[in-house]
Amino acid sequence: MIRIISAFILAMVSSLSCATGLELRLADGAPQRHVVVPGDTLWGISSKFLKDPWLWPEIWRMNREEIRNPHLIFPGDVILLDRDSRGKPLLRLQSARLVPQIHVEAMEQGIPAIPPNVIRPFLSHPLIVEADSLDSAARIVATPNDRVYIGNGDLAYVANADPAKLDWQIYRDGKPLTDPDSGEILGYEAFYLGTARQVEAGDPATFEVMTVKQEIGRGDRLLPAIRPPLVAYVPHRPDFLVDGRVISVYGGVEAAGRGSIVSINRGTRDGIEIGHVLALERNRTVTQRDEQDNKVVVPIPPERVGLLFVFRPFERISYGLIVQSDGTVDVNDFARTP
Repeated sequence: MIRIISAFILAMVSSLSCATGLELRLADGAPQRHVVVPGDTLWGISSKFLKDPWLWPEIWRMNREEIRNPHLIFPGDVILLDRDSRGKPLLRLQSARLVPQIHVEAMEQGIPAIPPNVIRPFLSHPLIVEADSLDSAARIVATPNDRVYIGNGDLAYVANADPAKLDWQIYRDGKPLTDPDSGEILGYEAFYLGTARQVEAGDPATFEVMTVKQEIGRGDRLLPAIRPPLVAYVPHRPDFLVDGRVISVYGGVEAAGRGSIVSINRGTRDGIEIGHVLALERNRTVTQRDEQDNKVVVPIPPERVGLLFVFRPFERISYGLIVQSDGTVDVNDFARTP
């Protein structure tokens, strides 16, 4: 029965690939084997083997459940490029962990999908909030000596703080993120300022500022710190059509490039999930004159300007890392199924 189900899943994956015109194209100079080393990422390894790295699940013959809960790959493991009976490429894992061991501490994490040092700060912030949802949050009501701004090691007096929570993050009401098609405000990007620790409960409670990213002062809001989730995910293309837009570049600039964080106007309610890879495209037009010397705007095929790896989806907005770019990525560029 298991073999029948597995064969059915492989057939479905194959038929889906054929229906969408996809094929596994090996990268130029794809190695026959790759030894995983510290610092490797799934995206980087898939780029070694595939011209289209988002087809990683297809070359591994992974089903839907395996994409969401992948088997971890560790440094020292060997990835082998092989062929099936029909000559189609596939990858096999030769694990370096052959001897069972008892671990008292938490097991070592496998290699990540994308560089963790780039996205780690964004797993707990920036924060998407509904309109006015920070109004009831804890708030800095006073500073020592009535100072306008405070920094590392300074104290702050905070109203409405939960005495059971010690570690907090500091925010300021942020900019609205607007859907470029409907004009609707999808949410607000709360502006992250730093961290603080509650050192004495009360109303107001006494807090010590631990880290500062931007100036902190009276009126700024605090929310209990959250532990960044440790999520295993695999780079993969959506199995449905996505037609979204880039609505902001984190940091307040208009243009982005490889390594930049951007948000798009599609989220979990649209089916977006961690690990989705989207093509960033620019719809181009040229202006010319017709036979009557009138100006006409002529659309030409969309130009791909990059690839986006989604790592933190909210209900109506998602954040992604630009893992590949040819030139700049601009606000209002399209995010589409590759």
